[in-house]
Parts: sequence; C-alpha cells; structure tokens
Amino acid sequence: MTLSTAARSTSDFKYHYIEDVEDLEDYRPGGYHPIQIDDLDDITTSYVAVKVCTADADSRREIDILAHLSLSTVTAADSSPRKDAASGMICKILDQFSITGPNGTHSCIVTVPARCSLKETREASGPGLFQLDVARSLAAQLAMSVGYVHSRGYVHADLHLGNILLQLPSTLDELSVPALYEKFGAPDPQTVIPLDSTQSLETGVPSHAVPPVWLGILSHELNLQEAKLLLSDFGVAFSPFKENRLQSYTPLLIRPPEALFEPITPLSFPSDIWSLGCNEITAQQVELQGRMPGQWWDKWESRDKWFYEDGRPKAAECDVWDWDRRFKEWVQEPRERRGLGALGEEEKVALLVLLKCMLRWRPGERPTAEDVLESTWMRNWAMPAYERSRLA
Repeated sequence: MTLSTAARSTSDFKYHYIEDVEDLEDYRPGGYHPIQIDDLDDITTSYVAVKVCTADADSRREIDILAHLSLSTVTAADSSPRKDAASGMICKILDQFSITGPNGTHSCIVTVPARCSLKETREASGPGLFQLDVARSLAAQLAMSVGYVHSRGYVHADLHLGNILLQLPSTLDELSVPALYEKFGAPDPQTVIPLDSTQSLETGVPSHAVPPVWLGILSHELNLQEAKLLLSDFGVAFSPFKENRLQSYTPLLIRPPEALFEPITPLSFPSDIWSLGCNEITAQQVELQGRMPGQWWDKWESRDKWFYEDGRPKAAECDVWDWDRRFKEWVQEPRERRGLGALGEEEKVALLVLLKCMLRWRPGERPTAEDVLESTWMRNWAMPAYERSRLA
C-alpha cells in the first residue's frame, strides 16, 4: 500500500516533488521498477499499455481473474448478444511476462491502452457533465459490464469512476510514434533530484520521471460514437463462492453499508450494486432512504450529530435534500444551463425508482445486475442510447 502525501511525515520524503508522477519514495526493494523511455523496444502493429506491478504485489489474482473473464462464454446456453457485447467492455490481457530489476521481480500485464477514466474526463471539464445520450449509454455499458462480471462468478469490489475507462479510438494505431507525439505531446522527462544535495540517487531509483500525456477528452465534448467503456482494475476482485471477503476496498464515500456495520458478514454481489448506484456519504443516505436497520443504527456512533433517535434530521445541523431537490439542483438545472439536455418527467421517475432500489440498506433487498438491466429506465432510455451508439 502506498501512503498518501497527507499521511507521510516530512522525513519520509527523499526527493524533490514532481507533479503527476508516482511516489518516488516507492522506488525501493519490493516497490516500483525503474523504467525509462525506450527501455523496451519490441515492435508491434498496435499500441498497448503495460502495467508493471510492484515486486511485492500479489498480481497473480488479477491475472487469473482477467484471464477467466476474457474466455469466451462457456456454453451456447449461457451466451447472449448482451453478454457477448459486455465481455468486450472488460479490460483484457494481451500478454504477460516478468522482469527482474534492482527492486525485485515484477509481473507485467499487457492490455489495450485507454483514453482516460470517467473521473478524469469529468474533472477536466468545466461542467463535468456528459451529453444526455452519452450518459445513458455509459450507464448501460457499466451495468452490462458489472452484470457480465457477476455472471462469471466474480465481484469487482472496487467500482468507482477512476476504474471506469474510456476506450481510445481504433484510429490510434494508424499514427506513427512521431505523429502520436505531435497529436498528444512528446514525453517530458523530469530529473529526479534528492532533497539532500549531498546524496546521490539510491539504487533502484530512476534518473527521470515522466508525467503522463493527456489522451482524454472533456466530458461534455464526448460524442455517442466515442462513448465506449472499459471496466478495469480487478486487483481486489474475488469470487464469493470461493472465499469469504470481509473487508471492502471501495473508496469510503461509496463503500456499501454492510461493510461498515456488519464487518463479520462476507461481502457478495450486492456490494457492487450499491457502489454502482451510490454517490453519497452515509449521512446523506439517511436523508434519502430513511432510518437504517436498527442494529446498524445503534452501531453508527456519529448519528447523534445529524439525526434524532427516530431518524428525523436535526434541522440546525442538517440541511435536508430529498431525492427531488437533489435531482433538480444537481442534475436537471446544470444540464439545462449548459444545453446538455434535461430528463423528462417520465424518465426522471424511472431513474429514481432504479436508484432507490440499488441503494437499499439491506444487501438482500437490492436488485441483481440483471434486474438493473431489466429495469424500466434501462430498457426505455439507457439501452436504446447504447444501441444508437453502436450504429453511430
């Protein structure tokens, strides 16, 4: 685990900070492998991404899971056009190998390169919004990809916008390396300099770090044809049929409540469904969903700060935003102001019905991924937008 900058003490830092690159202090035995531009020069007919794991990482799990998910559907009876399409939304392993360096032996996973994450495309955009049909199509694709993962017996366990990627246009492979640099910018290596000017670089630390180039697109500029999704990062995925997973690795703000309030109960597929529909913190969920189950309510130590015992919010400390208010001020009005299309009343009702089901407190009361795909909003709005994207 890499400590965040906020969690490190001043004494932990050995090198001058370089923006947008990995923690330089993690170039150590068991950590990162030092790589420079042109270290590996194998020529292929297409661009690829190479994930070089830390030497102490248990990468075998992710490789095995991705390999299993990459297999074609096992039987004809299990096959369907939707599942076959969804299998193409999972980040696939093209190759794998190991490399030994000064910090140990590192597993390397070769995959197709991605454009950017949904988190990055939203953060780079002023409004942080997608065109309406694009948003519908991406929602459909995410539900399809999660449904596919579940159908193969796995829980992703880390669903958030940073792990949901946009595919690059297929025309990328038509660019030569010089043309690629001209279009997106050439690498700009930054010299790694020790904080102590009397010290030299430690063994295993690269002489230069390379900030990433931007291959992405602003969210509001993404068109329907380009809105093709890849679900990535299966490093903490698991099969609930083969192991009991008690700990959730999902970011705290979208962590399923059973992981917080029933820490000895194994997680399963409903935890993904919560993350799929969740963008709120616990206190806001109580405002939307009402008082949580009794045994969880009793375990929530900070509830008195926000709510009375019967679940009513304390008005002085808690500004109540119900579903309608949130939807109006966070979805409809921003979309209308920027001319990106607002939802009609019928679609709004169908979408809120789906979200309320996905965010039910008890895991057993949430819909399955297949139920989500068969919901009114998915069938009447999201899936049709996805189908239009395939024809665009």
